[in-house]
Amino acid sequence: MPREIIVIDEEKCDGCGLCIPSCHEGALELMNGKVRLIADKLCDGLGACLGDCPKGALRIETREAASFDEVAVTTRLNELQKNTAPRACPSSQFVPMSSIGSASPPLGESVDDVPSELSHWPVQLRLLPPNAPAFRGASLLLAADCVPVAFPQFHQKLLKGHSVAVACPKLDDSSEHLKKLTEILRRNDLRDVTVARMEVPCCSGLLMMVLEARRLSGKDTPIKDIVIGTQGEVLAENHVAADVQLGSPA
Repeated sequence: MPREIIVIDEEKCDGCGLCIPSCHEGALELMNGKVRLIADKLCDGLGACLGDCPKGALRIETREAASFDEVAVTTRLNELQKNTAPRACPSSQFVPMSSIGSASPPLGESVDDVPSELSHWPVQLRLLPPNAPAFRGASLLLAADCVPVAFPQFHQKLLKGHSVAVACPKLDDSSEHLKKLTEILRRNDLRDVTVARMEVPCCSGLLMMVLEARRLSGKDTPIKDIVIGTQGEVLAENHVAADVQLGSPA
């Protein structure tokens, strides 16, 4: 059936392989000096690899192709993990984590020796695969990348109990983020999404992306909006109504 899928222009491809780490499904491989698509069923068509090609050799087109197969992707990734030679930068390889240590202290008390609440790596939205195990049935925290720096109790008050994705609505490619968020919502039965953003105007784009992703995904996932001030305080905390969409008041 016709669907969106990656296409590689062999004339433009110089075999640098910079796109390969961005393909979290293992669909791309360097062969005979060129990057090749291993199998149509391994490509999800999201185009996470597009921005990493310095030659512009990658594009998305709609054509007849086998359906995306998550089982085949899992098999492919397991095969790659058995290879002793690392295929990609460790920063882009999904790794589950577990928190160790005591419970978080009350507000105002020392935070020495408080454990990390991070449940997985990587955390950048651009690097996270939509079918990452950490998203399944999870509560997702989508945080502007300034929030962990500005909010001193980020781990204990926001991150705890959540899978996390970090992005910047001003400096990142918002269109790619929207596609990724839509797929995360569509593929996973998320319990809810918490948006943690800064008070600066450009950061409201993060909430707008989530609202539009919810609409495009056809889900009714609950959304919570938290605004952090530049002095590190919580300025607002609101639940966004299910019928609020992009462009309507939240």
